Amino acid sequence: MRAMEIFADPARSTLLTLAATGLVFGLLALVMKRGGIVAAIKRSHKEFSTNLGLTLFNLVLLAPLFLVPEGAIRSAIGTPQFLAGFWNSVNQPIALVAAILIFDFVVYWRHRLEHTPLLWAIHATHHADTAMHWLTVMRKHPLSKLLSVCLDVWLLLLLGLPEWAVGGAAFIRSWWGFFIHCDVPWTLGIFGRVLISPAAHRLHHIRDEALMGSNYGNTVTLWDKLFGTYVDPAPHIDCDTGIAEGTRGFVGELLRPFERRYWQRPKQADQTTEAVG
Repeated sequence: MRAMEIFADPARSTLLTLAATGLVFGLLALVMKRGGIVAAIKRSHKEFSTNLGLTLFNLVLLAPLFLVPEGAIRSAIGTPQFLAGFWNSVNQPIALVAAILIFDFVVYWRHRLEHTPLLWAIHATHHADTAMHWLTVMRKHPLSKLLSVCLDVWLLLLLGLPEWAVGGAAFIRSWWGFFIHCDVPWTLGIFGRVLISPAAHRLHHIRDEALMGSNYGNTVTLWDKLFGTYVDPAPHIDCDTGIAEGTRGFVGELLRPFERRYWQRPKQADQTTEAVG
């Protein structure tokens, strides 16, 4: 009974998230696809099932294990009191924007690191979808999920950002992540100059591995532009997505990083760093 209680909270949270995002982005798909919705479902249903399986595996079954390193990191960093006092004196909207920018800075570099030969094996799962949809954002190998748990919020904690700002930034980043993985050709116009759009992120998932080394940000374009990895998505609307290794089912994706080929040859997933920098 106690074991069931351990999984109860993450299960409720995950199901609530899936229900809310499924409703919002399902309606968006209906509006955008209209008569083509059935064909779109047929095209993506196998990968959707894989993504759903990985979501439940990571966020429900492995959730108690992920709490261990997350708790250890929080305990080790603590809350710098002088910085906490500073943030309490800052206007809340400014603190929230700062949290979003700092969060995205760490995510940018963690994401870019995952495109190097060292970590591509655990990140390839996320890029394997050939029919991108809102649940593609949850297509992550458990080792990749563990890496994000360990790295993504450490700087926010170190800088003493208040919990409400950290939670708010995480909430916004989460929903924006669902949005930019949707199968919509939106560049967001002038707003796309500062915000990562669905078109910009689809370009990051492009089947062309040279262009794949671009647009690493999750929410804002700032860090891609500052570090020379931003590419305008306009010439690449509705580009093909996926990777050379191909898409797999749930078990195949869990086993993917342990294949010998990932350790026998270098993976040039970040080869455009110099080209676009």
